[in-house]
Amino acid sequence: MARKIAVAGALVAGLAGSASAWDDGPVPEPEPIGTMSELMIKLMYPASDAILYVESRAPTNEVEWNELQAQALLLAESANLIMMPSRVVGDRDEWMRDARLMFDAGAAAYEAALEQDLDALIALNEQVYMSCVVCHRRTRPDYGKNYKRFDDPPAEALPPGEEASSAGEHRAP
Repeated sequence: MARKIAVAGALVAGLAGSASAWDDGPVPEPEPIGTMSELMIKLMYPASDAILYVESRAPTNEVEWNELQAQALLLAESANLIMMPSRVVGDRDEWMRDARLMFDAGAAAYEAALEQDLDALIALNEQVYMSCVVCHRRTRPDYGKNYKRFDDPPAEALPPGEEASSAGEHRAP
């Protein structure tokens, strides 16, 4: 018995020493692993699609609602990932405002999914879509030039000071 107590005491002391050694090290900083393209293709597109197509892919049971909740949460948290300083593209303030549009849309979708409110999720489609369009128009110079089937976003959806392109020059998501 005394031996078990001694071993346990040594283990606790060793763990305490290890923990204090970690406290003396540098404070960790966020470190990106994936590229912006990988984040878009592997995280943001599937997460936004889950919301954009919710009307035709409506959850019918708890498992499906849980999956939709996870996708909405992933969309909101992906906005936080792209707000990391090393991921900013172009003007920092514009980038952060654009990322916030995606965060707000994802957070609202997450709340609606938690409440299993299909009507609210359907109503959020435009907000999710516009969060993508506004950012892509600003950061991707050739965005939508080869597509004629989508209209420009409504003026009220654009950030202050940005205008829709001229008539006839339509952009796609």
